[in-house]
Amino acid sequence: MKNKSVTYLTQAAMIAALYVVLTFIANAFGLANYAVQVRFSEALTILPFFTPAAIPGLFVGCLLSNVLTGCAMPDIVFGSLATLIGAVATYKLKDVNKWLAPLPPIAANAVIVPLVLKYAYGIEPLWFSFVTVTAGEIISCGVLGMLLLFALSKYRKVLFPGSKAEA
Repeated sequence: MKNKSVTYLTQAAMIAALYVVLTFIANAFGLANYAVQVRFSEALTILPFFTPAAIPGLFVGCLLSNVLTGCAMPDIVFGSLATLIGAVATYKLKDVNKWLAPLPPIAANAVIVPLVLKYAYGIEPLWFSFVTVTAGEIISCGVLGMLLLFALSKYRKVLFPGSKAEA
């Protein structure tokens, strides 16, 4: 039982750290914040397909990334909640179909982040933010995330002991 807790905490911490590092890389290229966002770290949002430890890992990683990259308070709170909602929904869908794994984070961010951009940063027009955020999430979660899902599937028994996910 104790070994399971250590594994869970280790996985969550590693996912959070990796999320932060990948966000900083995207930020260095001007891709992590504001209207056009292609956070490489969002590819990690498929990880709840393999382990529930990804849920707190993604949330904490997003929260820290938003704080450390200087986001406004509504972005820190609601952007991180969008990631949490996406992670929980991805975990719930893991037994349904692997192709659904990227849809919850895409949907959560596509709905929440444009509103944050408008009210926290004054970015207009709102429809443009819906388009750009959704496009960035499709690239990050839908394309990069699915590539990651298939790559990790080969090693799931080693990386995520106890995982029943099949890709």
